[in-house]
Amino acid sequence: MPFVNGKEMLEHARQNGYGIGAFSAHNAETIQAILEAAQEEQSPIMIQVGQKVIQNIGLEPMKVLIDSLAKNVTIPIAIHLDHSRQFEQTMEAVQVGFQSVMFDGSALSFDRNIAITKKVVEIARALGIGSEGEIGKIGGTEDDITVDEKDALITTTDEAVAFVEATDVDYLAVSIGTAHGIYKETPKLRFERLKEIVDAVKRPIVLHGGSDVPDEQVQRAISLGVAKINVDTELRQAFTRGVQSAFQDDLNNIVLADTLGEGREYMKRKVQEKIRVFGSAGRASELMNVKKVVTL
Repeated sequence: MPFVNGKEMLEHARQNGYGIGAFSAHNAETIQAILEAAQEEQSPIMIQVGQKVIQNIGLEPMKVLIDSLAKNVTIPIAIHLDHSRQFEQTMEAVQVGFQSVMFDGSALSFDRNIAITKKVVEIARALGIGSEGEIGKIGGTEDDITVDEKDALITTTDEAVAFVEATDVDYLAVSIGTAHGIYKETPKLRFERLKEIVDAVKRPIVLHGGSDVPDEQVQRAISLGVAKINVDTELRQAFTRGVQSAFQDDLNNIVLADTLGEGREYMKRKVQEKIRVFGSAGRASELMNVKKVVTL
């Protein structure tokens, strides 16, 4: 079970012009879908544990479940804590062995966001764990955290530089026109701003709200320096449609291995599709050869 420091994983992606899919998991079947897709595609991946699943299952139980299901997997994995708004929760993830953590202080004042993110970065780096911070607000709803579209602010280059200089965070989530959820209109990413930020901060950029963004826009963003693309909504949508399809075939089938299994297959295909769009297929051995890998 090769776990990789999130920073090393994303730096390799940035330097080699591909993107890492950060796929959100919600239960055993969704973890299996992500792992099976990545193993078949020979792609490095991040498995994200978000706030909703922490509320429902718990942070440590999800980590234990991922560890158990990944036991025979050979591709590089980083387990990532997504959108933590509590320093204490972020430290819990560090303690139980996540390889990447995000403290989301975007709802705080700029100075307060810097102060807490800096502490997270220092502790994570001392333990060989990748760290993610966020500036600007990314619209939409994720795990009960809602940002109105009118409040979704495009990150300025000056903000990004000031934040990175003050915190030295390993990778940075910025607002460049994406939103969490499915779009009412086709999004238009701010590529000029993205390029300015990438050139200025010289580290991997994270694209939140990666579901439902046209493939060509995602690929252009990767070519400019986005190294981590978060995908959740499209995966939940695929899983749900798989379960619905199973019931359409047989409304009386109450064998969960069948109905949830169909959801897993639908989601697996969606993860494979994203891996190919991001250009990470076939990169697993390359990353394993050049980066420090911890095998548990």
